[in-house]
Formats: sequence, C-alpha cells, structure tokens
Amino acid sequence: MKDKINITGFLLTFTGAVLFSTKAIIVKSAFADIHIDALTLLMLRMLCALPFYIASLFFTHQNQQHATLTKKQWLQLVLLGLFGYYLSSWLDFEGLQYVSAGLERLILFLYPTFVVLINTFFFRQKITATQKTALALTYLGIGIAYFGELSADTSNPNFFWGSLLIFICAITYAVYLVGSGKLIPSIGASRFTVYSMLIATVCVFIHFAFKNSWASLQQGGSRLWGYSILLGIIATVIPSFLFSAGMKRIGSNNVAIISSIGPVSTIVQAHFVLGEKIFGLQISGTILVIAGVLLIGWRARETAV
Repeated sequence: MKDKINITGFLLTFTGAVLFSTKAIIVKSAFADIHIDALTLLMLRMLCALPFYIASLFFTHQNQQHATLTKKQWLQLVLLGLFGYYLSSWLDFEGLQYVSAGLERLILFLYPTFVVLINTFFFRQKITATQKTALALTYLGIGIAYFGELSADTSNPNFFWGSLLIFICAITYAVYLVGSGKLIPSIGASRFTVYSMLIATVCVFIHFAFKNSWASLQQGGSRLWGYSILLGIIATVIPSFLFSAGMKRIGSNNVAIISSIGPVSTIVQAHFVLGEKIFGLQISGTILVIAGVLLIGWRARETAV
C-alpha cells in the first residue's frame, strides 16, 4: 500500500506539471492572436476556473466533516492565496509579454531551489542525498538549456524587465509551495486548494476592477473566451488539484523537483505550437532534467519497498 501511495504521488505531480506547462503556450498564443493584456487574460482564466472550485467546495462540505479553521489557519490561507495563484500568476503573465515561453519556463524553474532553501534554513528540513543529486542534475540541465536561449533577441527593451518579473514569480511561488506543504496536512488537500484558489480569484477580480475597464472583455470575442477556458480548466483547475494531492503524498521538496519536467514540456510545445527554435544546448539540458525527474520517481519506488 505504501508503494502505491508514493508512486501515485509521483504520477499525480508529473501529470500536473505537464498540464500546467501548457499555460505559457496558451498565454503566448493569446497575446499573438488577439493582443490582449495580461491582467484581463488572467482575470478570465480565474473566472473560468471559479465554477469548478465552488462546486468542489460544496461537494467537500456536503460529504466530509471538517474541523473549523482557526484564525491562524485563515491568515495562512489568505497569505498563500496572495502569494500563489494571484501574485505569482500576475507576475508570470506580465513577464510572458516580453520573453519567450521556453525562457519563461527556465527562469520560473529556479523555484525548486528556493523551496529547498526555505525548507532548509527556516524549517530545518534536511536535504537527502537523492534530492541533492536530483537537484544537481535538474539545475545543470536547466543551466545548459538556458545558454541555448541566449541567442534570443535581447534588443527588446523590456526583455530583462520580463525576466525579472518571472524571477520574482519563482520566489513567490516557492513561498506558496512551502506554505501549502505545511498547511495541507492539517486542513486537507482539496480544502486547501479550493480556499486558496478562491482567495486568489477575489484578489484578481479586485485588481482588475481597479485597473482595467470591463470593455476590454469584448476584445477578441469568442477566441478570447476559448483561450480563457483552456487556461482555466486545462492549465489551472486540473493541475492545481493534482499538485495538492501529490504534495500530500510526497512532500513539497519532491513535488518541486519532479515538476522540473515542466520546462522540457514547455520547450517542446513552444517549438511545435509557437514555432520557437529548439537549440542543441536545450536538447542536452532536457536530457539531464529528465534524468533528475526519473531519479525521484525511481527513489519513490525504492524507499516504499
């Protein structure tokens, strides 16, 4: 039974990472196709996801008995909702306006390093030998692939600004991952996911109401709603539940490392969907990233025997 739980956690996280990696492809496609701004697209993404989280909230309350959340837990939920799918998503969408999907994913995947460092220095969580090896392989691969991206057009005046936004996004998302890893065991994976997403959705709506005009929703017509539905369901609802369920089984450090398959998935999709070039260094880096991911999956099976 224990073996099944560990392998299930690995597969849930892996699948979630691949689905979540479609986000950058959908966002870049929308930017190129209908020239929509980042905040409007993010708001519609959350709007399309909202019914599923409300339904999940109703279902969990109808079928499960939950202890009342403490004030401390509510405060933690609000903070994690702010850092997770609000602030991180907004920074990411803004940055994607200025850099390629492949480069965005590479920068964003600095976050496993931040997760491990936060757990190590703030929560005294020991880094295992397997995690060190997997991290080394993963980040060596990402570093090599990054050099392959240096041929991108850096003459764009907002190129480095976009890179900085995504770098900050990696930090805020790491905070979200670590916090969720601490809170999920006490309140449950589904409950945490629903509450944190609802809080983030409210924040996005408030941001949109203050900054944008509702007339912007008419831009793009049915194509805009098509992109929004894809973002809301395929790149948000499904992977968010998969990630939370995986984290409950294998912990935030392993989730962070396994999800490093994301850059590989994004680079491949960006090549075939967006026409972004794949460089030789990207291929070499991809092999190392896959090796790190497979090492975690193999170790999960070994330790459960």
